Amino acid sequence: MVEITYHKEGDFFVPDLYLEKEDYENDYIIGKYGHLRLEYLKNHKKAEYIILFMNKTLRKHIVETDKQAKERFEILMKQMLGRNPIDENLKNTAPLKWTGLMNNYKHSVEEIILKEFIFV
Repeated sequence: MVEITYHKEGDFFVPDLYLEKEDYENDYIIGKYGHLRLEYLKNHKKAEYIILFMNKTLRKHIVETDKQAKERFEILMKQMLGRNPIDENLKNTAPLKWTGLMNNYKHSVEEIILKEFIFV
């Protein structure tokens, strides 16, 4: 059994409770999708956020979501470019048109990622 210590604040004894730090993949740098998921949980799914935090699985959830979203992004971009190829000469002849098409593909893929991984 864990012994709980107390300290006195005014007329009250307050327990000395601390949460343990999560050690799941400390060397992994959380990216865009992980941060978006974390903010969504904090602002819209408070109960789920608290449960993950208290169970010490929040970091694992965020890291896994970030990895899966990045992997899915790469797959979807390859599929998008496979179905609707962009001529590489367009990059040299009309760079603004090429950039516009690539941005359109990227935004379409990100919309799918947000619906599948972030706003769930």
